[in-house]
Amino acid sequence: MLGKIIGIEEDTVLVKLNIDLDKFQNLVNLHVVMEDADKIMVGEITDIKDGIAYVNLLGEIINNKFVFGVIRKPSFASSVKLISKEKIPMVISVDDYKEKEDVYIGTSPIYEGVKIGFNINDFFANHFAIFGSTGSGKSWGVARLIQSIFSKKTTVAYRASIFIFDAYGEYHSAFKDISQLTPEVSFKAYTTNTKFSESETLKLPLWLLSIDDIALLLNAEKPTQLPIIEKALKLVNVFARDENEVIKQKNDIIARAILDILSSGKPSSQIRDQIFSILSTYKTKDLNLESTIYQPGYVRTLKQCLIIDATGKLREMELITKFMQSFLDDSIELTMPDGSFSYGLDDLRLALDFALISEGSLNSERVYDEANVLKVRLHTLINSDYAVYFDVKDYVSIDDYIKNLLIIGNGRKAQIINFNINYVDDRFAKTLTKIYSRLLFEYAKNLDQRASLPFHIILEEAHRYVQNDNDVNLLGYNIFDRITKEGRKYGVLLGLISQRPSDLSETSISQCNNFLIFKMLHPRDVTYIREMVPNITNEIVKRLRVLQPGNCIAFGNAFQVPVLVRLDKPTPPPSSSSCDISANWFIDRK
Repeated sequence: MLGKIIGIEEDTVLVKLNIDLDKFQNLVNLHVVMEDADKIMVGEITDIKDGIAYVNLLGEIINNKFVFGVIRKPSFASSVKLISKEKIPMVISVDDYKEKEDVYIGTSPIYEGVKIGFNINDFFANHFAIFGSTGSGKSWGVARLIQSIFSKKTTVAYRASIFIFDAYGEYHSAFKDISQLTPEVSFKAYTTNTKFSESETLKLPLWLLSIDDIALLLNAEKPTQLPIIEKALKLVNVFARDENEVIKQKNDIIARAILDILSSGKPSSQIRDQIFSILSTYKTKDLNLESTIYQPGYVRTLKQCLIIDATGKLREMELITKFMQSFLDDSIELTMPDGSFSYGLDDLRLALDFALISEGSLNSERVYDEANVLKVRLHTLINSDYAVYFDVKDYVSIDDYIKNLLIIGNGRKAQIINFNINYVDDRFAKTLTKIYSRLLFEYAKNLDQRASLPFHIILEEAHRYVQNDNDVNLLGYNIFDRITKEGRKYGVLLGLISQRPSDLSETSISQCNNFLIFKMLHPRDVTYIREMVPNITNEIVKRLRVLQPGNCIAFGNAFQVPVLVRLDKPTPPPSSSSCDISANWFIDRK
């Protein structure tokens, strides 16, 4: 017996200790049972003052199972004693470990030799977050979490699909040789470093991107820019295809643009120059500057009809107008690309340039400026080092592209797919993570058998990408918020790894159900965690500042109670160690 209950204040039980504390182990953070004739309550000692232990009630043992939550309170006659070694796993870990259903990730720093684990479904069927300051052990925690899944002796998570967006290129070393540990498991790596031979260069087919993706790629800022992107993509559907397939549509589009110029009321020289400009770039075998225009008695080319006379007028405007009208086809309707043919950045540039020429609304200076900035950004992208990531030669469908992400060279499935995005700037990295996340979400959403192929998207340095940004105003949604709200039913789950949780999207973090929180020091982040993370207690918050590296507090759906975990060392570890200053600074004197 530890002592006698002398008071109950809400969920805190006061126990007058009747043991000699000097001769006893440290009791703080140990668990106790308070047993009556009809109930067994479980609590954790959070403090001891003046011989009184303050016990936070956690739950109740019913039919030899721990049930979290407090409805009843212990009586003052309850016997109070430390929990037995046999019952400890029931409260803080996995009581009846099953190889295919559970996983261990570390040990208890409080109870020597007690392994800490959780039910795989309770953890990985929900979104999760791992927070901690720099050097607290987040990367080790991610590596240990994933390595634990694939280090089982009697079963293999062969159909697992874990996509890691690796902000610093840390995880390649942790997983590249995982097949040596478990031969059935494969690691696949993509990189933004075009000179790194051990990984494939990241390649993203432009024709798989939606209007929203292109808007993000061009850093669109206002919804009024979306119609011009839509128009450009509809034009790509014509300009990027074989001319014989779309000759009528192409003639119709070019003719309408020229008719708009002819009726614009601009000076003749300007009309001529604009028509020359269009037909120098956008032309067909039927409609070009050398096209023949027939008139009773003589024949001339379109270029000859564009000559301006001595009075400064375009005398053949009516003739040119009739010629252009002959190409019009009111039955033609522009449609969006359906992903059935390939096109690249240059095709998109031609289409966007033409959209700016042909869009009548761009007579508004404000609208033109908003649309023209997209043209400038696209031209900048084409001329940048980033263009290589969209240089895909062979056509691939969305289904085959996603399947290829999951297949390694010998045709086997890859379980861990790592995207090293360390070699691009934060804005572009953010765009890449959003585009890939949307592609994976849409693919999973369209599977015939819902949630039959779960995808886990793990975002290192998530505060760079999962933000309260302009996407909702621009597109009407944020893809990460959508995944956290809808992804579970389709089997698309997010893992948010961050040292600055206060910079994360509030919607995304509020949808996370499991947390591993390492040492946190910044007051803003600690306050944010207290306010935003569900089910967090003041006791947890107090511990965050004093955790040792590699130790975390785990809580959520997968854990019976908030539990302190000393994570097992990942083998091999990620490349996340700090710079060794002394080794780099000093040399031995000769």
